[in-house]
Amino acid sequence: MTELRRRDLLKGAAAGGLAAQLTSCQTTPVTPPRAATDEVRVAVVGLNGRGNGHANELRRLPNVKLVALCDVDEEVLERRKAEYEAKGDSLETYTDMRDLLMREDLDAVAIATPNHWHSLQGIWACQAGKDVYVEKPVSHNIWEGRQLVRAARKYNRICQSGTQSRSHAATQEAVSWIRSGNLGKVLAVHGTCYKPRRSIGKVDGPSGVPSSVDYEMWTGPAPLKPLMRKRLHYDWHWVSETGNGDVGNQGIHQMDVARWVLGADKLPSGVLSVGGRLGYDDDGDTPNTQVVMLDFDGVPLIFEVRGLPKDKASQANWNGGSMDRYMGTSIGVVAHCEDGWVRFNGTGGPIHAYDNDDKELRSFTGGGVSHFQNFIDCVRSRKVDELNGDIIEGHLSSACCHMGVVSHTLGGEASVEEIREAMAEDHPHFAESVERMLAHLDANEVDVKATPLTLGRRLELDPATETFVGDEEANLLVDREYRRPYKVPTYV
Repeated sequence: MTELRRRDLLKGAAAGGLAAQLTSCQTTPVTPPRAATDEVRVAVVGLNGRGNGHANELRRLPNVKLVALCDVDEEVLERRKAEYEAKGDSLETYTDMRDLLMREDLDAVAIATPNHWHSLQGIWACQAGKDVYVEKPVSHNIWEGRQLVRAARKYNRICQSGTQSRSHAATQEAVSWIRSGNLGKVLAVHGTCYKPRRSIGKVDGPSGVPSSVDYEMWTGPAPLKPLMRKRLHYDWHWVSETGNGDVGNQGIHQMDVARWVLGADKLPSGVLSVGGRLGYDDDGDTPNTQVVMLDFDGVPLIFEVRGLPKDKASQANWNGGSMDRYMGTSIGVVAHCEDGWVRFNGTGGPIHAYDNDDKELRSFTGGGVSHFQNFIDCVRSRKVDELNGDIIEGHLSSACCHMGVVSHTLGGEASVEEIREAMAEDHPHFAESVERMLAHLDANEVDVKATPLTLGRRLELDPATETFVGDEEANLLVDREYRRPYKVPTYV
């Protein structure tokens, strides 16, 4: 297969057909292990935000060489190139990831683009024989995350999810301690994402896309529409066609720890969401206030999102100190057990365990290896089972977030009385969470009669097929209509 022919296939093929056309000419061989002293050559895709952190962390690791950067925003790309070359790196730059993937001397890519690109770019990298570090959430919907898992397995790739808590020793120790039964049976796990989120503003018509951006490529798998918000970058998180709200942005970290505590190796069997975008009217359409309940064989995982501060007076400040806290944490996880409870703070330690009288039993303060170091170690060893955040874990935790999004999307406006009536048979932890959410909205002077909450649709899921039971509308949201040539391929 000539390099010119390979280039034509990578550049011109639809995403869904790229694998078939490429592998009809060659197969992806099993990559042999390499020594710790062997150089691993890496590139980063998406550099405006988190990807800059990827590049900085990877380039510091022993015998790892950052060789290339890729971004659809040429201004960002050239600025980052100049920054890293000032540090002594020699870098090639790309605006199209498919050109980057043609490099035979490239071992791995780290992906930190908007959520709607994560699975497809991860699959492209696997097809091209590259190992992958992909930011959280690893997908924009349930179905495409499963395709990324299958692609990683099919092409014998090392694929790490960007859920750093998996590499933190304190979190590892605390989860193991809980699952060993030291506090008895786990009764419920509660995740919180209380993080200040200001309004993104409201425009009267289409906004101008920066001239440095290839907007068609930026849009990729999503519908190509005029930009209907002030900022292209970052605020895509709060638009459902490209982001997943804070349940899939910050919340995925806590959702992952909560699912880890439960030891769940499959998706939950049911979901219900209550929430909305409240306190301001802007161009976002994802909830800034939400409670999601996931049913893991009768044990609830309850997740809360709050983007407003603790009360109306705090809206003059909007910093982390102005946020509510649940059992001592604003961004964290609380595991409720028969004989006590454990509080996980943020994405690391310290972690504290208490008995039922709130007396501290012990704390977990261990550090941990870099999540990127763990990835590179496995790139060298080729041992998928030594990945701390293997792609299957990222998929399951991301899909939990997506289930909450689907329930909310299919819901409708409801009064407080209707919401309480609908929750009458649910777990008391869920009802208590919703009541606290209502008090939080009242403290922010949000009139839920004038701007009602959305009571999501109660959905049942078959974990074996990762599809909803008896609900065609919900199953239409398991995946999406992809814009060619950016269709996510199907793997079986």
